[in-house]
Amino acid sequence: MKRLALMAAVIAAMSANVQAFDVAAKFQQTCNVCHAMAVAGAPKAFDKAAWEPRMAKGMDALVTSVTNGLNAMPPRGLCMDCTADQYKQLINYMATPK
Repeated sequence: MKRLALMAAVIAAMSANVQAFDVAAKFQQTCNVCHAMAVAGAPKAFDKAAWEPRMAKGMDALVTSVTNGLNAMPPRGLCMDCTADQYKQLINYMATPK
C-alpha cells in the first residue's frame, strides 16, 4: 500500500511539472526561421495555398518529412525535443491562415 501511495505522489509531482505545449512559442523558436519568409522552398507559414499540396499528402507523410528532413530542412527541423504530436500541432498551426 505504501508503494502505491508513493507512486501516486511521484506521478502527481511529475504531472504538475509538465507544462502545456505552446505551439505559437515553439513556432517562434524553431519553425519561424525558415517558414516566416518561405526560405529555401519552405512553405510560408499561414499561407493556405502554399500548404494545400503538402497537407494533401497527409499528416503522417508530413511528420515523416519533418522527422527525417526534406530538401533544405534538416532532420527534426530545428525542434530537436518535439514529439510527433507536437510536430502535428506545429504543422496545423502553420497551415492555418491567420
